Amino acid sequence: MNREGIVIRPPSEAGSFLLPITVGCSHNKCTFCLTYKFTRFKKRDLESVMEDIELAAKYNPGIRRVFLCDGDAMCLPADEIEAVLDCLNDNFADLERVGIYANAFDILSKTPDELRALSDKKLKIAYLGLESGSDEILKRVRKGATADEMVRAVRAAEEAGIAVSVIVLLGLGSNRLSREHAKQSAEVVSRMNPSYVSALTLMLLPGTSLYKDFEKGEFEIMDPLSILQELRWFLQDIELEGPCVFRTNHASNYLPVAGTLPEDKQRMLDVIDRGLSDPGMLRPESRRAL
Repeated sequence: MNREGIVIRPPSEAGSFLLPITVGCSHNKCTFCLTYKFTRFKKRDLESVMEDIELAAKYNPGIRRVFLCDGDAMCLPADEIEAVLDCLNDNFADLERVGIYANAFDILSKTPDELRALSDKKLKIAYLGLESGSDEILKRVRKGATADEMVRAVRAAEEAGIAVSVIVLLGLGSNRLSREHAKQSAEVVSRMNPSYVSALTLMLLPGTSLYKDFEKGEFEIMDPLSILQELRWFLQDIELEGPCVFRTNHASNYLPVAGTLPEDKQRMLDVIDRGLSDPGMLRPESRRAL
């Protein structure tokens, strides 16, 4: 298997065959992310990718799920992704689903017909970092897309049969913009009406631009209860047609919450309220920050 640099994947792809088709991230400018800062973006040679697929099929022909790496592999032209999907389908008879990271531009650069063709070839889920519904925050963290662009991208993918897992980053607006971050993120997610939503918590990493802002006193890290209040504001304002799977079960989160929207909304809000009134419910490592 040919691998270069850091290979990451969503928690839900833990059991998937991780297949790099690009190296790094084509955007690589977000102020909070260190993952690919020292990796130069490039697309992998298609012949090498095919060799990896054939090797995996030789030793594990029963693979059912595949995740295409790296940071935004959907930036490749549709025909190149189709070629990879064709090879996967040819080599894995039991293939059920292929997943991929994507940003708004990746999706919007493809026509509805191209997106449907990818879906027909079992590209069934894309993971998109909304991070925030606030355009002010998105601009501050150099996300490279507006909230409206991300709404259009998610709706285009979902209409083509590609489920989208939307990620919101709690704490990204710091205390000053916390309420705005929560409210506008909920409004944007509601407009998207995605299949999945997850809320992660900002982990400030040395070496990032945002960490440098923190060192200069220009960015404040929110404490666990403030993050939990932000999560409550976010969840209470979401209005979806559904069904939408909602999760806060990432290692970064202080309180695991899970359910399906809209039917489990009140139950999840009740869990958050208990966490706000009883910090003992929070993960031990987060209680030390109180």
